[in-house]
Amino acid sequence: MSNLPKVAWIGLGIMGSPMAENLIKAGYSVTGYTLEADKLERLAKNGGHAAGSIAEAVTDADVIITMVPASPQVEAIAYGPDGILAHARRGALLIDMSSITPQTSIDLAHAAADKGIRVLDAPVSGGEAGAIEAV
Repeated sequence: MSNLPKVAWIGLGIMGSPMAENLIKAGYSVTGYTLEADKLERLAKNGGHAAGSIAEAVTDADVIITMVPASPQVEAIAYGPDGILAHARRGALLIDMSSITPQTSIDLAHAAADKGIRVLDAPVSGGEAGAIEAV
């Protein structure tokens, strides 16, 4: 059994899928959630775990990585009764790799701190090729 942190990955798009798969190849346990069933099937086929909801994905995660298009999508997955902040455990680390506004990041960090969740704003670049090649 691995001593690596359990990872939840929310957003398995063009960059998210290969990045989550690279974590699996590196030995991490990755549970993913996205709105597209074929992307969940791809994750499971590559050794990950497909979750049926955000709550299911994040409940036991040590690290939660989000990679969705922009601020409105981050707000939709983070807040509310079905969101990350309602279900992530105290002490979890939320790494947002989405392209969001600085204010969205600040607001998320404050809301998460109230729940004992740490937030790191870590937008990525490199596109699909960079994600696949893990560069």
